[in-house]
Amino acid sequence: MAETSDRTAVDADTDADIGTLIDAFAEAHEAHESARERVSEIGEDELEKLAAAHDRARSLLDRYEDRATGSGDFEAFVRFQSEFAEHAGSLPEDLPHREAFERAAEHFDKRRLSTADFEHARETLSEAREAVARLDERQNAHERYRDARRAVLERQDALDDRIEELERVQQYGRADLDAPVKELREPIAAYDEAVREEFEAFRREESARVVLEFLASTAAFPLVPFDQPPADLREYVEGSEAGTESIPELLTYSEYSDSKLDHYVESPQELKRHVATHRTYLVNVDAEPLSVGWPPPPADELWWRARELRSALGRFAAEETIGKLRVVRALASEDERYEYLRGAARARAALDAETRERLASGEIDRELETARTERDRLEEALSTYPGA
Repeated sequence: MAETSDRTAVDADTDADIGTLIDAFAEAHEAHESARERVSEIGEDELEKLAAAHDRARSLLDRYEDRATGSGDFEAFVRFQSEFAEHAGSLPEDLPHREAFERAAEHFDKRRLSTADFEHARETLSEAREAVARLDERQNAHERYRDARRAVLERQDALDDRIEELERVQQYGRADLDAPVKELREPIAAYDEAVREEFEAFRREESARVVLEFLASTAAFPLVPFDQPPADLREYVEGSEAGTESIPELLTYSEYSDSKLDHYVESPQELKRHVATHRTYLVNVDAEPLSVGWPPPPADELWWRARELRSALGRFAAEETIGKLRVVRALASEDERYEYLRGAARARAALDAETRERLASGEIDRELETARTERDRLEEALSTYPGA
């Protein structure tokens, strides 16, 4: 009973969170639509022209206020009166709030100006400024709407991921967790262990030249995904006496000082230039691309991959290891049985004890239903409040 109560509380919190997100989205959409309508009432082109006219008037006021007031610069006073009157008179007859510019110009038609005259002019032009502000209001509203819509889309993406995860858990829950997966695990583990040991010995004991030649040969096998050796590194080991050393030895040499390394190779600097530069590549060469892994891949993939692995192993592996690979490949031939056991193996790997308990109690089903409902609500909101 306590579990049900806790789950109900969580669902309630989630509903509130989704509701808050959608409410913010709806409010942002409404504000944006309102701001667009306010711009349309006057017209965007007209407001742009009005903004340019207001900017010019404000520039004149700011530029001349100190020089054209009181007993300041008479030349500046005359120039200001002329330029402001000319600006007001040049505005289109149908420009919104044109009369505000005319009234401001008329107020400056006197023999002496004060700071109060300029303040009065700014007040007179405030109706034009307020009209122009509709453009900024629309832009701000658009940004708010865009942010709110992005939040909805991000939440929708998160829910899609969550739904996919829960559906996958449900699918795992339908697998037979008591199936005898050791039929697959034991032969695959035996092969993986054998190939890792053999490849490590191959890497440790054979020359770098031979190992890199093997790695280069796997380019013919796309299902054996070794990273190809860098061209300059391979060229170096093929043409240098140092290439007869093993990879571990070359890595050790690359750490020596030039004076010490001079006792081992002809050109210490050349070795360091090639080996040290590609140290990460050489250190990371391991048997992982040759192993099957757990849980195993689908039957058809394993069958074809084992075919390519057989060709690759012929370069260094013992017949015993190749025999273990044949056993693994034979598993994939029994497609129905293999996929049944593979499904159980994947489920066991994916489902810990807590998740299994949530499946058994129906909690996973409830979470999935809640996530789908939330996603539907978000999709409805996106449809109701489309982008502008």
